[in-house]
Amino acid sequence: MRTHIGEVLALFREHRELSRTDVIDLSGLSRSTVNQRLAALEASGLIEQIGGGESTGGRPSSRFVFNADRARLLTADVGATGLVAAVCDLSGTPVRWVSRRVDVWEGPDAVLSVVDDAFDELLQGEDVWGVGIGVPGPVDFAAGEVVNPPIMTGWDRFDIRGWFARFGVPVMVENDANARAVAEAHQRHVDDLISLKVGTGIGSGLVFNGQIIRGGEGAAGDIGHTAAVASGDGEPLACRCGNAGCVEAYAGGWAILRDLAAAGVEAEHVSDVVALVRRGEGTAVRLVRQAGRVLGDAVADLVSILNPRTIVLSGQLAECEEVLLSGVRERVYQRSQPLATRHLSITVSELGEVAGVAGLALTTSERLLGTDDIDTLIDRLGVSDGLATG
Repeated sequence: MRTHIGEVLALFREHRELSRTDVIDLSGLSRSTVNQRLAALEASGLIEQIGGGESTGGRPSSRFVFNADRARLLTADVGATGLVAAVCDLSGTPVRWVSRRVDVWEGPDAVLSVVDDAFDELLQGEDVWGVGIGVPGPVDFAAGEVVNPPIMTGWDRFDIRGWFARFGVPVMVENDANARAVAEAHQRHVDDLISLKVGTGIGSGLVFNGQIIRGGEGAAGDIGHTAAVASGDGEPLACRCGNAGCVEAYAGGWAILRDLAAAGVEAEHVSDVVALVRRGEGTAVRLVRQAGRVLGDAVADLVSILNPRTIVLSGQLAECEEVLLSGVRERVYQRSQPLATRHLSITVSELGEVAGVAGLALTTSERLLGTDDIDTLIDRLGVSDGLATG
């Protein structure tokens, strides 16, 4: 039985560059075991030797670096009305990406066909090791299936993994907001974070103690379809999920488009809302700021209960920046416990449209290269000799 190779690789994924002596010191493994693990990882192409380190009187210690370009990951972040598809390296960094308009209500065949075409366009003959797909609904992470999605007609229990079987590699399926939360926590180096995706719809991903919180049924963080505080002010507004009074019915991009139309302001897509806000159009500014207040009300109790370090907003509507953020901050600081907000940062994502695909790549890479599954990959690469024991 092989041991420790995943732990050794994890050191390189965290620190990028290490000497043989560094690995021995950090891992606590014997020199002979470290030599075996380094030899296997180098043979697999997952690490590369980059020359000698500093000499202390003897021969300089060899240094190695994680080879994030050893293979590629294909990821697609599917939203309600658009998607981003990307080719990423093994460190989770998008290398190339494209965006496409889709309508998630057209069903999985139509949407995933667009993903297929985008992958074919992006690939340049590289070796693909994994596929990650993000979707705007609750996900049974172990099964890789969407479960009872409120807005994804025809997607319930659809075999997304089977759709991408042509690649012959592991396929990960994740909620889109969860994927963004993973990317934001990684990029900001924080362990406690709430990520709000605000576009056509609304979702949230929760990272606490460095781990994504999915919940027992994959529904954790679905604040878009919880009751809005605003719904108590009169007849609750109908939501596209079939219920009434949901946060999304007051603060989602589609709801703002509805209210703009009722006010006689022309806007067809969420991108049009952003353009109106940037031009200072009064009705759009008012509606977006109010949407921020609704979001702030929805997340305020989570702040008091979970005490995150950061709340980060991404998605098209987040491009309204301070107009949206001002409403969120107003309600969070007003309604959350002072101790929980003392050092709280509420900000907009710096990752832009690649936040989702980057998070999917990180999750997929962890699945492939983590300690539980690295043996399978090493076997597939045919470099398992000499790894009998540690």
